[in-house]
Amino acid sequence: MALTLFKSPGEFGADIAIGSAQRFGVPVGFGGPHAGFMAVKSGLERSLPGRLVGQSVDAHGNPAFRLALQTREQHIRRDKATSNICTAQVLLAVISAFYAMWHGPTGLRKIASTIQNYAHRFRSSAVNAGFEVGDFEIFDTVLIKSDKAEELLSCALKSGFNLRLVSKNELSVSFDETVTEGDFLELLSCLGMKEVTSSTSVSSISRKSTYLSHPVFNTYHSETSMLRYIRSLSDRDLALDRTMIPLGSCTMKLNATSEMIPITWSEFNSIHPFAPSDQTLGYLELIDGLSKWLISVTGYDAVSLQPNAGSQGEFAGLLAIRNFLDSKSMTERNICLIPSSAHGTNAASAVMAGMKVIVIECDADGNVSLGDIKAKIAQYKSTLAALMVTYPSTHGVFEEAISEICELVHDAGGQVYVDGANLNALVGVAKPGKFGADVSHLNLHKTFCIPHGGGGPGVGPVIARAHLAPFLPNHPANKLAGPDSGPGPVSSAPFGSASILPISWMYIRMMGGAGLTKATEVAILSANYLAKKLDPLFPVLYRGQNGHIAHECIIDIREITKNCGVTVDDIAKRLMDHGFHAPTVSFPVAGTMMIEPTESEDIRELDRFLAAMESIRKEISDIEEGKLTVEQSPLRFAPHTIGDLVNKDWDRKYDRSIGAFPTGEEFGIGRSGKYLPTVGRIDGVYGDRNLVCSCLPIEELASN
Repeated sequence: MALTLFKSPGEFGADIAIGSAQRFGVPVGFGGPHAGFMAVKSGLERSLPGRLVGQSVDAHGNPAFRLALQTREQHIRRDKATSNICTAQVLLAVISAFYAMWHGPTGLRKIASTIQNYAHRFRSSAVNAGFEVGDFEIFDTVLIKSDKAEELLSCALKSGFNLRLVSKNELSVSFDETVTEGDFLELLSCLGMKEVTSSTSVSSISRKSTYLSHPVFNTYHSETSMLRYIRSLSDRDLALDRTMIPLGSCTMKLNATSEMIPITWSEFNSIHPFAPSDQTLGYLELIDGLSKWLISVTGYDAVSLQPNAGSQGEFAGLLAIRNFLDSKSMTERNICLIPSSAHGTNAASAVMAGMKVIVIECDADGNVSLGDIKAKIAQYKSTLAALMVTYPSTHGVFEEAISEICELVHDAGGQVYVDGANLNALVGVAKPGKFGADVSHLNLHKTFCIPHGGGGPGVGPVIARAHLAPFLPNHPANKLAGPDSGPGPVSSAPFGSASILPISWMYIRMMGGAGLTKATEVAILSANYLAKKLDPLFPVLYRGQNGHIAHECIIDIREITKNCGVTVDDIAKRLMDHGFHAPTVSFPVAGTMMIEPTESEDIRELDRFLAAMESIRKEISDIEEGKLTVEQSPLRFAPHTIGDLVNKDWDRKYDRSIGAFPTGEEFGIGRSGKYLPTVGRIDGVYGDRNLVCSCLPIEELASN
């Protein structure tokens, strides 16, 4: 907000700028969720952490957006990645973007000027009342010095104002756009000040450069136009409100409306993260209750809700292991064993925690190789810090020897980290804290129903056994946030993204123990139903000893690719024509697809997905039988956009209706309810080679 008035960091010569977009329309929410950001000068793009969206072109030459430069990220680079970030605060970034669009550059500057005016008026009044203040440039915050700072704080509190006591002689006051003239005058009165006339002088660092010049920030300033714009964007999304999203290892399950309602209440979303504890008793009760439920579900002894993502929960858990070992004078232990099937975040998090990653091989059945792990434990016995293992595994099977593996690591002096990404297959059935694990992270945005929001917000609680509890995160601003012996915070707020915790609280409270167990059973049943039906079409790669899978399965496309050239990308794109989001592709095994239905999908939706996969398999068979080449098939031209389908120069070997309606009447939904893709197949290489800002230059904006 301040940068609408002051020069940008880039104009000062900064290479990197970091900050929070919370000021752009996002409630404080007792600490979150909010979108943080990092901006860099040209040339540093490939060193940025996390997701990066770039502009490319689709098969028809139209501009299209995609995730860019992914080869620097954890799911590909693993222990050599730029960060361990997987979840990003996408939904909050979208909210902030809409806020900027609604107000535009002029409106934002007006808001910022109002805020700064209050700050200047307050500073002048404080000086007039005899308080000592700094003479430096200010935006929204004034620091006053007084030997009666605590008395002034108490007076303000009685009038309903929370101020910040910096020290016993210093008080800080901040203003925002919610402050009214009545609020301002009342605050002056309770602090013993009288208003004096003040004007904001021209600053030497005032901004002269333009910002938010793209038309999107200068167009939608009425509720009607904004509503229609938002709707037009949502119509392009393929989300859970339209279809199953079978992304393996992502657990895309129902976010029930009843669970979502409390996050809109001001009692939750209008509380400052550093508000006095006697003002947050309701939140503290909710956090305590949710923590106890999560401990009960997992069999652990202590939990911190502070991490804002599963990846940050991993980092916190590994820090707990690192600090525990250091407390035992075992600083030489720095080896982290990680199976080859693990999530990329595991390796990246281990490196961030100061550990060296050693990869454990998997056997032909997808399990951790007992022979290899025994050999690696023997090799690194004196320096072994931890094993990170996902249970059930990312291969979609329950590790038969998980307890034995945990025991082997413990006997060698190491700790066991069980990745909780797949907890949706365990709740009510097995407890990691009881079968040998020492610490885990949970994904409340997976197992416990917080929406994924296009990538975030997430909550990744770190949960541990008693011996690691003293090393869980804490926070200097709130002693209730963690143990005094903790390593410090892993998030800026004491309880992380607190305002979305009511979603998981509501989910667990409404489901109860029996309901949670049934959800697990149905998730596993649904996955096995799909695996059994799909296996004759696309072989299921891994199964447990009983022939079953866990909550997800991997189907193997490699032989099909070898025989006729059809790739996982072809199948993923063709699924869009059927109205389905693609499963996870080429992870954890290249040339495969990982499918997770979750318990939220009924038999009708599962059968609709199967019908789509059967239709795709028939199209593959047509290629295998020589009826047409892969380059001529609807698989290679998928997805089919409206522009593509109405093109007068249609010269394909198949009818337009096959492109638009692969199963004829679109199994289960009818033609009228079908999702139509809006972007053709994207040229990924072009996008990586031409990563450009999509903002129009001011000259072009003016000419338009």
